[in-house]
Amino acid sequence: MLDLVIRSGTVVDGTGEPSRRADVGIRDGRIVAIGTVDEPAHRDIDADGLLVAPGFVDLHTHYDAQLSWDPSASPSPLHGVTTVFGGNCGFSLAPTGPDDSGYLSRMMARVEGMPLAALEEGLDWSWRSFGDWLGRLDGHLGVNAGFLVGHSTLRRAAMGDEAVGTAASRQQIEAMVSLAHQAMDQGAMGISTSQVHTHHDGEGNPVPSRSAGRDELEALVATIGTHAGTTLELIVPGCLNGFSDEEVELMASLSLLANRPVNWNVLGVSALNPGAVDRQLAASTAAEERGATVVALTMPHTMQIRLSFLTGTVLDGLPGWRETLTLPLPDRMRALADPEVRARLDRGAHSEEAGILGALAHWQNLRFDEVFDPANAACEGRTVGEVATERHQDPFDAMLDVVLADDLRTGLRPPILETEADWELRAKTWQDPRAVVGGSDAGAHLDMTCGAVYSTALLGEGVRKRGLLSWEEAVRQLSDVPARLYGLRHRGRLAEGWWADVVVIDPERVGPRAERTRHDLPAGAARLYAEADGIEHVLVNGTEVAAHGAFTGAVPGTLLRSGRDTDTVTVPGGSR
Repeated sequence: MLDLVIRSGTVVDGTGEPSRRADVGIRDGRIVAIGTVDEPAHRDIDADGLLVAPGFVDLHTHYDAQLSWDPSASPSPLHGVTTVFGGNCGFSLAPTGPDDSGYLSRMMARVEGMPLAALEEGLDWSWRSFGDWLGRLDGHLGVNAGFLVGHSTLRRAAMGDEAVGTAASRQQIEAMVSLAHQAMDQGAMGISTSQVHTHHDGEGNPVPSRSAGRDELEALVATIGTHAGTTLELIVPGCLNGFSDEEVELMASLSLLANRPVNWNVLGVSALNPGAVDRQLAASTAAEERGATVVALTMPHTMQIRLSFLTGTVLDGLPGWRETLTLPLPDRMRALADPEVRARLDRGAHSEEAGILGALAHWQNLRFDEVFDPANAACEGRTVGEVATERHQDPFDAMLDVVLADDLRTGLRPPILETEADWELRAKTWQDPRAVVGGSDAGAHLDMTCGAVYSTALLGEGVRKRGLLSWEEAVRQLSDVPARLYGLRHRGRLAEGWWADVVVIDPERVGPRAERTRHDLPAGAARLYAEADGIEHVLVNGTEVAAHGAFTGAVPGTLLRSGRDTDTVTVPGGSR
């Protein structure tokens, strides 16, 4: 007898092959039959008129902390994701121990936008090794989850306070190498590192990995090739600003040294500058010519950010704003009500020193995305300019009056200029073998965005509304392509004998819902959260974890360990 049969659905198996009407039979967490299934089952799911697809694989999340208090990795499964990878950008929670909890908490809060209070209350920080930390998650996951070990964390564990701003000695590099070997022996999926200038720790200093020399990078990357089923993820300044020749050479060399693909985050795509996409992807072509593999992660939709005077993220980069936005809440509110302070802030935002952030100072174009005080209800969804005109106020004053009435919780969205040409260029990029759909950052930047929507954005906006891809190709890009990059065993496709990670989709309704604020983190901290339409059933290892937009509470997920759950993906010119 089968555990479950998904009956009469249109099976999109993840390979890109044409879909077909079939049943899917599941027993003991695996798919045992695809076709006409006559064997009885403990439960049937009627999928008539629906698509049955493999669960989606998100290669770039920061769920490392959240999974300790939220095994479901919400809201990602509501968007069809069944497998997540954390430990990206050089940041992991282990192998450092409790002595470094304060530093790591502040760093993660600053660089990845996680509420500090949630990290302090939600984690006990008592692990002593990478394997010890993994063991705390094993058996308590609603999704499949694997983790890289972060370079900044390795550096902190080996060097303590000297990790910031100091070149490592030979002995310290050897200590990092030893810790990296140990982490991968214990199941780490590989190593991640950051050299990007935007990454700062809780004290405002460059994160530890930014102080690494080439010798340190190469010593760490060399460890990857000695462990089965591992990979390398990195972010360098050129990921944001365009690669230099030196960065192109570095990425290819590291790929060859590790004998693994390198993936970087994140490739922005805009029809206003299509040449930038070509230039960034040229780094992959140059690597391929040397026998290396470098791939870009790219998001399928325009990343929108939300601004808040409560957190101050991004706004605190405007000249003269940080001093005000870091005041205690009552003092900050008094300052923002002061006409002299308002005038000073407005001048700073319009100054030449504001640089690219000065675009935010067109206050009339910002949109009130979410308001909280009932008196502000009529403002939601409207621009600051519209509200200011109605109230006969200057836009900056009108905006701050709403913000103060909301106790600074107001969500403000800058305008996003998006055209059909942008979508067409994205669709072309999704299908380029030098790029992989991903880079959600789910679990991070919780006050600014909800990256978990990337999969339903692709399906809803890219396929259902615009028809830029077939359902077969879209599903392949979300499931099999990332699964193969990381060598996931028996995941990413619907095939007999493979794990039953399955998503059942209504093709007439699928898409993300609007982001809203939830105060559901430890210590009552807030995050932006988006649900989805049209994701009807989500199964992880044959057990339903979400149905019709609600979590079941089941925890059937696998703690993925390198070598055991992943095959080794090498590069053509790497050492064997």
